[in-house]
Amino acid sequence: MKIHEYQAIEIFRQGGIPVAGGEAAEDCAQAVAIAGRLGYPVVLKAQVLSGGRGKAGGVKVVKAEPELRAEFDRIRRLTISGYPVERILVVKAVDIRQEYYAAVTIDPLAADVVIIASAAGGVDIEETARKTPEKIHKYYLQGRRDLDPGRAKEFIGAVFPEAHRVPAGAILQQLLVLFYQHDCALAEINPLVVDGEGRMLAADAKVSFDDNALYRHEEIKALADPRYIDADEEEAKAAGLSFVKLEGNVGCIVNGAGLAMATMDTIKLVGGQPANFLDVGGSSSPQKVLNALKIILRNAGIKSILINIFGGITRCDDIANGLIEAMKKMAIKTPLVVRLTGTNEEEAKIILRDNNITTYSSMREAVNKAVELAR
Repeated sequence: MKIHEYQAIEIFRQGGIPVAGGEAAEDCAQAVAIAGRLGYPVVLKAQVLSGGRGKAGGVKVVKAEPELRAEFDRIRRLTISGYPVERILVVKAVDIRQEYYAAVTIDPLAADVVIIASAAGGVDIEETARKTPEKIHKYYLQGRRDLDPGRAKEFIGAVFPEAHRVPAGAILQQLLVLFYQHDCALAEINPLVVDGEGRMLAADAKVSFDDNALYRHEEIKALADPRYIDADEEEAKAAGLSFVKLEGNVGCIVNGAGLAMATMDTIKLVGGQPANFLDVGGSSSPQKVLNALKIILRNAGIKSILINIFGGITRCDDIANGLIEAMKKMAIKTPLVVRLTGTNEEEAKIILRDNNITTYSSMREAVNKAVELAR
């Protein structure tokens, strides 16, 4: 789950990380009042859960009230990445002398939490990693929840000059604490700046949370912006399905996350485009198949549906019965391609054959057919 910058700034503030003062405004009068308290110049920052705000004209430094009024109204009318700007963060402009990058996240390949830091802050970190990877420094926690004094000293010294190492170390430790405290997926400061008075502070804040841990954090769940919550994904979650909407035209119903990923990879390999990730789970019922089809068929761009089941705990005949039940309750005009293998495979194939549905035993054969039908 992602939250807006103004919300992330408050989490940083509560976590003891120094931040530039600021508040979010929904109308110009609020913005003028906030700027009056902070003192000019201030920065206006559109609050949308997407990157590219600056390029879209959503970030502007203003030096006086007339300019603020004009720019606030302009930014308020913007639509960025398909979302209208409803709030604008008004933050005190910082006299920036040096910019760094700092983040705590999870490296799934290493199965570890990692701190990432760079002296090349204030720019797209992915671009920096691609063009000048030597500027990116990583510190793996190795199972700890705090900084190891010996390793951390070397890591911090590789990024920050001596004058900035003590405050940088303190901020990295605080960032790590709030990362674990709130079950974050990412806690990022870009840029982490040194101002004209030599103070180090977060001039930006980005935090996202592990959805699977939100049940422990009702206060975090309350921060979610409903505009960014996909109704289909929420319905799928309530039905016990793992679902992520994509932009392709081949709908996917699969059991098991690994097989679902392999299915999408194979669709791409043969020139197709998966429309979704959907895992019905390891112990599926006919109702799950019905729910999955209902969700997938709402996407008018889907041209074929691939059902790919490897029956272990999941019974192939449960999937078959769910499919037949769905066909009785819904007018399914989209072509279906079914691959079933494993537990109760023969029973499932008989059920489907009696209802004029062809099945495939090879995943590659089924994928090829689904992609062909989607073209």
